[in-house]
Amino acid sequence: MTTEPCAVRAHDLGKTYSVRGVKGGVRALDGLDLTVGRGLVFGLLGPNGAGKSTAVKVLTTLTRPDRGTAVIEGVDVRRRPDHVRRLIGVVAQRSGSDPRATARENLVLQARMHGMGGRAARARAAELLGRFDLAEVADRLVKTFSGGTQRRLDVALGLVHRPAVLFLDEPTTGLDPEARAAMWSEIRRLAGDDGLTVVLTTHYLEEADRLAQRLAIVDRGRVVADGTPDELKGELRGDAVHLELPSGTVPGEVRAVLEALPSVREVRVAGRGVSTRSDNGAAAVPAVLAALERAGTPAASVTVARPSLDDVFLRYTGRRYAPDTDQDDSTSSPPGPETRPSARQEAAR
Repeated sequence: MTTEPCAVRAHDLGKTYSVRGVKGGVRALDGLDLTVGRGLVFGLLGPNGAGKSTAVKVLTTLTRPDRGTAVIEGVDVRRRPDHVRRLIGVVAQRSGSDPRATARENLVLQARMHGMGGRAARARAAELLGRFDLAEVADRLVKTFSGGTQRRLDVALGLVHRPAVLFLDEPTTGLDPEARAAMWSEIRRLAGDDGLTVVLTTHYLEEADRLAQRLAIVDRGRVVADGTPDELKGELRGDAVHLELPSGTVPGEVRAVLEALPSVREVRVAGRGVSTRSDNGAAAVPAVLAALERAGTPAASVTVARPSLDDVFLRYTGRRYAPDTDQDDSTSSPPGPETRPSARQEAAR
């Protein structure tokens, strides 16, 4: 593990959950190592059950690992969780704002919870309302906001106490293209202009490719690949050839046919989809189609493309990337008191 200065570092993290009826429990983390440099947008990708959510829970003090170490800006997560909570901001997939209060009231409450006095809290709220283009809706109830406006408020709430590291969980889920583009711009600004470290979890590969300066792919409780998006895609020589086969196809037979061709490699079959690689995809397609035709399994469609993050994901996990179908409640609210006054009550003080 590197000893160079970094914002987030985890080493050999292990975590097993006890599950009734499952002998030995379910292992969520199995020796996970992670290093995040300062001032970067760092993407964290992984399929359902890979351990990504548990890793974020450990780093944000929401659960304790069974083994290993994790530090945020040099502060040990297990030994000094209260200090870590002052160093991080958490923007969960589910909004933590009070829908029955205004944007201003929510921000003032968040500031007061972080120990600011009334005047300082109101000043910080006004500053963030201006920065996130929320001034015009500052005194409207949050329940009347559009998805994009709500998400801007969520990020503002995560930044009230000026954290060193911001954890963003699926920040653009449900947003329209315009709102998503605006959020991307803001995330770039947070890292580029403010020097904030952003740890981003997303199920949009395009989002990770465009935003993340580095990323890690987590599978079966470990980091199986890490680097810049270009580095990871560059490891995949040549072109990706993707085929769609008719129903009733026998995967083993298709794999055997294609693996016998010298022009392709890394054949992977998932249902009716087949992915393989070739130094020259366009030249390989006729041979691939002819071989499948002779085997009695003609392709329904074929595409040739340069390597993508989806291809990287397939290589390291053995399956195509698919959005999470469930939402993890573990990061549904930032660390803090279990009970708190309403935003209206606090703003009135």
